[in-house]
Amino acid sequence: MDAAEDVLEDLPPSAKLVYKVLEYDGPKTQKGIVEESMLSARTVRYALERLENRDVVDEDIYFADARQSLYSLTTIPDDAETEAETAT
Repeated sequence: MDAAEDVLEDLPPSAKLVYKVLEYDGPKTQKGIVEESMLSARTVRYALERLENRDVVDEDIYFADARQSLYSLTTIPDDAETEAETAT
């Protein structure tokens, strides 16, 4: 089981779906996630909040429309990458 699966294990299905949408499609606005996942806006907000609390999703400014945020996955380092970084 990898690090992402460990973090997602006890989250609701909606949060897992939002994670997968971001994983496959890359950074998206909340509106883009709603359209892609076919979940309600409220459900997507809740899922993003849960994912942000786990530090799996980053919220950035969406420069095309400052009223919206752009959500993307944070990088979860593998054990091998972490060991390589500490060795240098």
